[in-house]
Amino acid sequence: MTPLLDGVLLGLAAGTGLLLVLRHAPPLRPIRLQDRLAPYVSDAPRASRLLTDPVSTGSLDLVRVLLRPVLGDAVRILDRFIGGRTSVRRRLDALGSGLGVEDFRVEQVIWGALGLGSGAVLGILFAGLTASVSPLSLLLFGVGGLTAGVVGRDWWLTQQVSRREATMLAEFPVVAELLALAVTAGEGPVGAIDRVCRLTGGELGRELSATLASARSGLSLVDALQALSDRTSLAVLSRFVDGIVVATERGTPLADVLRAQAADVREAGKRRLLEAGGRKEIAMMVPVVFLVLPVTVLFALYPGLVSIVRLAQ
Repeated sequence: MTPLLDGVLLGLAAGTGLLLVLRHAPPLRPIRLQDRLAPYVSDAPRASRLLTDPVSTGSLDLVRVLLRPVLGDAVRILDRFIGGRTSVRRRLDALGSGLGVEDFRVEQVIWGALGLGSGAVLGILFAGLTASVSPLSLLLFGVGGLTAGVVGRDWWLTQQVSRREATMLAEFPVVAELLALAVTAGEGPVGAIDRVCRLTGGELGRELSATLASARSGLSLVDALQALSDRTSLAVLSRFVDGIVVATERGTPLADVLRAQAADVREAGKRRLLEAGGRKEIAMMVPVVFLVLPVTVLFALYPGLVSIVRLAQ
C-alpha cells in the first residue's frame, strides 16, 4: 500500500468516527419519545414477562443491541430512500418467517455494510494491481458494494418467497384431495383441516396449521381463511380458499364445493405440467442447435474442405 492510500483510509476512518461521535453527542442526539415520557410513567408497575417478547440471543439481536443507535439511524435513512414498506410487508407475510419490516431493514443495513466492506477491499486490490490510487475508484467500489448488498437482500427475499410458493404449489393438489376426502367422510371444516395438517407437512401444511391456530384462538374460520388468502399470492390457492369461504358463509354443501375445487386443482396441475414441458422442450433445443448441429455440419464439411485444399495446392 502506498502512503497516499494509507492517508486516504486513515482520514476516512477518522472522519467517520468523528461524524458518529458528533451525531450521537447529547446536543445533536434526538430525544426519543420514551425518554420524554419516562419521568411521568416511572412509577408504573412492570408488565408481566409472559406478555413481553421472548429474549432472543440470535446474531441479529446481538448486532442490534450492540449497534442500536447506528442501526436505528441507518434503518430510518434506508427506509426514507427506498420505501416500499407495503411490498416488503406482503413478501414477509408470504414467506411466513415472522420477521417484521424493521428486522428486514436491519438485515439490509448489515448486508449493505458487508457489501461496503467488500467493495472497499476490491477497490484496494484494484489500486494495488494498477499501482495507482484513485479516491474516485474507491468511492465507486464502496457505493457499488453498498448498493449491491442492500438490493441483494431484497432480491434474496423475493427468491425465498418464490421458492416457498413453488413448494406450496407442488403440495397443493394432494392437500386439496385430502381436504375433499375428509369433508366427504363427514368431517367438519376445522376437523378436516386439522386432520390434513396432522397427515401432511411442508410449507402448505404449516400455513394451514397457522390458519387453524388463528381459528382456535378466537378468530372465526372464515376470517382466518380470508387472512390466508390475503397472505398468499398463488391464484389457485386463493380461489380454493375463496370457494371454502363462500360455501361456509352461504351454507352450500362443502363436500361438493371441495370436490369441484380439487378437480380444478388437478386440471391446473396438468396445465402447469404441460407448460413446464413446453419450456423444457425449448431449453432442450439449445444444445441441439448450438452444439450438436454445428459439430455435425463440421464433420460433414471437413473432409470436402480438406480435399479442396489439397487440390488447390
